[in-house]
Amino acid sequence: MTTINMAASVGNPVANISIFVAFVAVTMYVVIRASKNNKSAADFFTGGRGFSGPQNGIAIAGDYLSAASFLGIAGAIAVYGYDGFLYSIGFLVAWLVALLLVAELLRNTGKFTMADVLSFRLRQRPVRLAAAISTLMVSLFYLLAQMAGAGGLVALLLDIESRVGQSIVIAIVGALMIVYVLIGGMKGTTWVQIIKAVLLITGAAVMTFIVLAKFGMNVSSILGSAQDAITGSSDEKVAARDVLAPGAQYGGSLSSQINFISLAIALVLGTAGLPHVLMRFYTVPTAKEARRSVVWAIALIGAFYLFTLILGYGAAALVGPDEIMNAAGGQNSAAPLLAFELGGVVLLGIISAVAFATILAVVAGLAITASASFAHDIYGSVIKRGQASEDDQVKVSRYTVVVLGIMAIILGILANGQNIAFLVALAFAIAAAANLPTILYSLYWKRFNTRGALWSIYGGLISTIVLIIFSPAVSGSATAMIPGADFAWFPLSNPGIISIPVGFLLGIIGTLTTPKDAGTPERNAEMEVRSLTGVGAEKAVAH
Repeated sequence: MTTINMAASVGNPVANISIFVAFVAVTMYVVIRASKNNKSAADFFTGGRGFSGPQNGIAIAGDYLSAASFLGIAGAIAVYGYDGFLYSIGFLVAWLVALLLVAELLRNTGKFTMADVLSFRLRQRPVRLAAAISTLMVSLFYLLAQMAGAGGLVALLLDIESRVGQSIVIAIVGALMIVYVLIGGMKGTTWVQIIKAVLLITGAAVMTFIVLAKFGMNVSSILGSAQDAITGSSDEKVAARDVLAPGAQYGGSLSSQINFISLAIALVLGTAGLPHVLMRFYTVPTAKEARRSVVWAIALIGAFYLFTLILGYGAAALVGPDEIMNAAGGQNSAAPLLAFELGGVVLLGIISAVAFATILAVVAGLAITASASFAHDIYGSVIKRGQASEDDQVKVSRYTVVVLGIMAIILGILANGQNIAFLVALAFAIAAAANLPTILYSLYWKRFNTRGALWSIYGGLISTIVLIIFSPAVSGSATAMIPGADFAWFPLSNPGIISIPVGFLLGIIGTLTTPKDAGTPERNAEMEVRSLTGVGAEKAVAH
């Protein structure tokens, strides 16, 4: 086992950056080619609904397999074993909720954004505003995680250990994201995600095969070696862990176990409420293709998460927990350090470029979703009261991308150093509490009305954010975002176990306390027919 003490000894910074620049050059060429076909708002926002199920499934995998999946989960498994793998299980099982309850009906009912569905038979302006605010908040938290991942990765790969240097690189990632979306729209972004998904899954598969080969294709041998490496750690807390059994991270106190349940609920229910994932269902021509998209996505994502199990335990066994925790990127360094251990400078350069590509593709997808929601829902429906032309909406969307990119850069600099999988789990908690209840009620409950939608969205959103602000995730713990402060009174790092039921409950209370606002029978019937058949989906516009 090679001992790796400092970021400076991990690979060749020039080789790492060269491979990444090559990827950017290729994808930028693809984006520019794709942008030549952007002739309408439908082309810019949804790629003209021109992608097949398999293409969209690969793109969904590219959108979903973020830096959290590759860097965060591999690191969590390397350091905490079984408890780290629970992230993988939660992220994967979540797709069954999306497939069975949301994907097809959502694609049939909407046009550009999640708010198309939520406001279809309710009062347009207040519901669209609420849905757009929720979309922007989820997107910002998710962007926060990706930008933090960029900072940690760069610290390790380019020998940039100063906060200023890492901040500059986070700014560069944000600028590239803005360029991708401004030029390519959804078509360009989708092709970047397809390319990135193929590279990421192939890279993970190659690394998994090499790790298995080193241990004679014996998974038990990998697990045993990982436990031996943990036991031999110089850190007493790490050495005491049993990484083959539950409890290394979420065992012990009742508070820790409840925190785990809260995290699991947020992961499983969050996916079906993530705006950037939901928007991908609008890029296919039929409901059948929407279903095929999700089946392809589940297959690819499931395979990838099996790879993370081998990569995480392989990193613990071959690199060692002490080297991982002491590296510039902390836990998030496990996968790149393992790549360096397995294939030296070349494999590390390729894997690091793929990780950069992962961050770029995901932030581009998030940016176009958030900007589309602002332009289509807030500007087009709320400010202009449905009178804005599609060209104006595209123009406003482009301005929004720039503003969002700047905000993401600033927040990413603040969050640099946090575990990415954990940060993404917070975005999932917001999506599950604010978006999912309203989506399910809109699709399946005829009685659901405007007050129910507003209470559900704002109640879920505000309760989640307030609990996050006053949780150990932000202050009062060694790993908090603001380590020196302590204003935490909520004991759980992930608030899902409280805020998600609050979102569902407020939707019911709000609906039942307004007996006269049940919508119109004609619109209710139209939505039911459209959601089940897809008839008229192309005309899903504000009334």
